[in-house]
Amino acid sequence: MGMLSGFWAIFLLVISNVFMTLAWYGHLKFKDWNWFEKAGLFGVVLISWGMAFFEYCFQVPANRIGFKENGGPFSMVELKVIQEVVSLIVFAVMLQVVFKKDALTWNHALAFVFLILAVYFVFKK
Repeated sequence: MGMLSGFWAIFLLVISNVFMTLAWYGHLKFKDWNWFEKAGLFGVVLISWGMAFFEYCFQVPANRIGFKENGGPFSMVELKVIQEVVSLIVFAVMLQVVFKKDALTWNHALAFVFLILAVYFVFKK
């Protein structure tokens, strides 16, 4: 059960982070849409909160399913480190595919390597 719940937890984290990236950065991409620009800052904040609602609809179940004390395979620290790595991977993919901004460079790749090392060390017993 633990490995399957671990898979589902990570899968839900990926979906959650798609919504998170859109909620946090979508307004920077979609500002060219006339109706979006007319919404003003307060309107954009409300739209972002609406997107963030769906982030939490996936984030909270991911943590509940993945947490050791609920039958999952991960400690709270492990869940947090996994979340951060998933967040950056989703962000990097969306940056290139959706936003089409900021080319990733060698220092970004090196930073990802260090994050993967962080996952290794957090799981090392």
